Amino acid sequence: MNISDYISIFAIVFVMFNGILGSVLVVIYGERKVLARLQQRIGPSRTGPWGILQTLADAVKLVLKEDIRPQNSDRIIFYLAPLIIFTPIFMLWVVLPFGSGLVLGDIDLGLFYVSALLGLSVVGMVAAGWSSNSKYAMLGSARSAAQLISYELPLILSILSVGLFAQLFTDNPFNLSSIVNAQAGLPFIFVMPLAFVLFLIGGLAETARIPFDIPHADEEIVGGAFVEYSGIRWGAFQLSEYTGLITMAFLASILFLGGWSGPFSDKFVWLQPFYISSKTAFIILLAFWIRAPLPRLRIDQLMAFAWKAIIPISFANFILVSLVVFIGDRISLPIFQIQLILGLLNLISMIALAYLLTSRRKRRLAVYRERWGEK
Repeated sequence: MNISDYISIFAIVFVMFNGILGSVLVVIYGERKVLARLQQRIGPSRTGPWGILQTLADAVKLVLKEDIRPQNSDRIIFYLAPLIIFTPIFMLWVVLPFGSGLVLGDIDLGLFYVSALLGLSVVGMVAAGWSSNSKYAMLGSARSAAQLISYELPLILSILSVGLFAQLFTDNPFNLSSIVNAQAGLPFIFVMPLAFVLFLIGGLAETARIPFDIPHADEEIVGGAFVEYSGIRWGAFQLSEYTGLITMAFLASILFLGGWSGPFSDKFVWLQPFYISSKTAFIILLAFWIRAPLPRLRIDQLMAFAWKAIIPISFANFILVSLVVFIGDRISLPIFQIQLILGLLNLISMIALAYLLTSRRKRRLAVYRERWGEK
């Protein structure tokens, strides 16, 4: 490699980082405005026109704040933890395509690359809690590790089910661009809605969004693993959280919503980034809408929901997709019929699961009311 190669790499990383940083500022402003409207408030309105500079002002304030480190903390790990959390999320954008050919690294096993990096942020959370030498930080990191490990399984299984189904359309089913091209006729969300729901739940849990913000829980452990951080290092954790949300939404648009596919996208290349950005914005708005009305789960409810419901359902969904693909390919069914059969089975499964969960909730409420009546 010569000097021009290093300059090119530096320029690409610089543009990517600033693009992600700008996207985070826009998403934070959008979240404030959307939640304000949903809760009948105004939201940011004073700093800049319509309050658009409020997030930038908050970022400048974090940069100017004093960086404080606890006296008995492990200095090196304490400073490295924010980087350990943010780096895997940043590395994911190397293989995420914005359009046909608009990708830095179009590797054949991009789906496995994404799956491998998604679980690395837990290392940074545990390092941040342990190095802080604080019981609240350590409790938050333990919660974060338990949650990320639990909900990573359904997330990975839903991702792999997409790659498994995509082999009907392409010889390169684990390449993200090939997965998008496989959805040119019909997005996978209509074929595998259950996998999309599992991915959405796993993504919200991985990014610690409400109702899965147990690792933070300000009322219980005053901020979780990064309670001892301040200034720009605390801002790095917030940057990682919102970058993770954007990444999950972008990945969902690729895997289930057809990515850059849309009307006239094959003729006008400039429409492809617009389509994928619009679909990503839709997923982010859906996450905001989920946050507005729901309370935080208890830690026992969170773990029980993962191991008693979501993980068994994700395994069953993966087996269902495997059987449909195997049988359909073995008896040489047309792809349209395989899509129809898998979509109907997914719809029936979702209705049955909704009925079972609702019935279980009603039975538990009846037991509680009976006990309360007896007292």
